[in-house]
Amino acid sequence: MRRGGRRRADGGGTIGAVTATIEAPARRRAPLALALLAGVLTGAAAKAGDESGWRWAADLGSYPAAWVLVVALIGWSAPSLSAAALRSGVFFAAMTVAYYAWAALVLDFGWSVRLLVAWLVLSATAVPATAVAAHVATRGSGWLSGALLAMAAGITLGGGALADAGDHPVQAVVDVVIALVLVVVLARDLRTRLEAAALTLPLTGVAAVLLGLLRDLLG
Repeated sequence: MRRGGRRRADGGGTIGAVTATIEAPARRRAPLALALLAGVLTGAAAKAGDESGWRWAADLGSYPAAWVLVVALIGWSAPSLSAAALRSGVFFAAMTVAYYAWAALVLDFGWSVRLLVAWLVLSATAVPATAVAAHVATRGSGWLSGALLAMAAGITLGGGALADAGDHPVQAVVDVVIALVLVVVLARDLRTRLEAAALTLPLTGVAAVLLGLLRDLLG
């Protein structure tokens, strides 16, 4: 009887191990599927906003603030550096394809192949790097975390809406709110918040220059 009981216990353990082995990949795929779906919906919404005639809606999709926040949150929520990079890349690539597909297939604007390729390259490089930086910054404290968060805030504020707040009042407010979220909410402690706040202004200048170069490159 004891041997039979042991076989049943072993059998149950084997079944449990097999079940866990099957469920583990499914758990890993679920966030990627969610990132893919969110990217598709966001890309379509961004292009629809561009053509809506509402300045604030077009601004949300055109200025970097919203995308910086989304990528930073993906990095913050990811369990590892690789997950942060992969999820953010999938999200941004899906968003990019959906954006240009909406323009070509729904609005009949045609395919902007050069821009599509350029944004896909960013989806595989700068976007994962930003998510990884956010993952590191939101789990540490001190000057490095502060600098990484300040750079994210600088990209947000360096988009140009604040300098042209009269024409883009909603976006200017959105930029400031998102910068505060990045520097104050996502930082782990007071020291990191203070260091991030001190570095935000100079890094905004750096980010503004880099964003200008990117605009020139993309045409």
